[in-house]
Amino acid sequence: MLTWSRNGEGLTGWGEAARLEVSGPDRFAEAARWWRELCAAAEVADAVGASGCGPVAFGSFTFYDRSPSEASVLLVPEVVLGLRADRAWLTTITPAGAAAGSPPPPPLPTPPPSPAAPTGTAAPTNTTNTVTWAEGRVTEQAYMAAVARGVERIRSGDAAKIVLARDLVATAEAPFDVRRVLARLAGRFPDCWTFSVDGLVGATPELLLRRSGDVVHSRVLAGTAWRDTATDDAAGAAEAVVEGLLHSAKDREEHGYAVRSVADALAPYCAELAVPEEPRALCLPNVVHLSTDLSGRLASPSSVLELVGAVHPSAAVCGTPTGSAERLIAELEGLDRERYSGPVGWVDASGDGEFGIALRCGRISGRTARLFAGCGIVADSRPERELAETAAKFAAMRGALEG
Repeated sequence: MLTWSRNGEGLTGWGEAARLEVSGPDRFAEAARWWRELCAAAEVADAVGASGCGPVAFGSFTFYDRSPSEASVLLVPEVVLGLRADRAWLTTITPAGAAAGSPPPPPLPTPPPSPAAPTGTAAPTNTTNTVTWAEGRVTEQAYMAAVARGVERIRSGDAAKIVLARDLVATAEAPFDVRRVLARLAGRFPDCWTFSVDGLVGATPELLLRRSGDVVHSRVLAGTAWRDTATDDAAGAAEAVVEGLLHSAKDREEHGYAVRSVADALAPYCAELAVPEEPRALCLPNVVHLSTDLSGRLASPSSVLELVGAVHPSAAVCGTPTGSAERLIAELEGLDRERYSGPVGWVDASGDGEFGIALRCGRISGRTARLFAGCGIVADSRPERELAETAAKFAAMRGALEG
């Protein structure tokens, strides 16, 4: 099952009409070329004519050019259900080479999963699954040690910011039902983009890039504070958390690097680019992020895949300068990120689409799930605080997996 949704609107797909697996530094360009050629050869009947109608591919790309365990993937479903405002549409896609008169694509599941459906519609029955947790390849102690070494390297001038991640492994009594996981994420985090692509499942608060015609938009997040939802509202502490984050020199520095990295990457493609001077606070149920929305107008047509390739990796998930940060991550992190912190989303035949950064996510396979979370490290970072931040970021997927 494939999905990309937010606030009850989005796309959900079933089946597999075509698939591309690609790796290497040119993976975005190769994916864009493959998709362009596939769409050019397709016979399309599209009476709706909206963004996301007609041929659609769901994509999930690795963080690194090459991952030892996974390739980047672009998947074309056989059936796509789209929901936006007061419009709904159903697209069927016949696999290449299918004979005329071939049987139609398989029917939709009954009852249909509802991560892309408006709030209040039928959803899978809420049941719990007994889950045990274990440290992943990067233990808590190893993570704090990596952060400490990262701070030393930053203070010595090797980079201005790096992002370090760790992992957590879940084993369940019964196989995870991805539909239920998605429904919980969509219900608890309606303002995030809930996604499922080839086993990678999550709800990201960060929109790497949206292209609609010649208009582009990006939501940059960096700088985080976590909330105690049990006491926040009653004690009036939520406002204090927001104010503390907005005035945190450490978090403002981290956020500024991320905004500049996206703006610098988009500038060559845009005739106009608006970058707000001040961030705002984005409040989620368990954390608060510094957030900046960038918008621009393209100077010439560029597919969302090409633009995503230009922007990734942003300083929000890598650091700055990019090359130095990547080298330090490879040296210190001790982790193959796979598709975590890589672009995830969809593209249509016109080159429109939306891609987020794969955050608050996990790789689900049967009874196991591997979760990832990371933090931006700057000169003033403290290992114990960064460890606590990763725990807060794990909470979204932990809760969705447990029920």
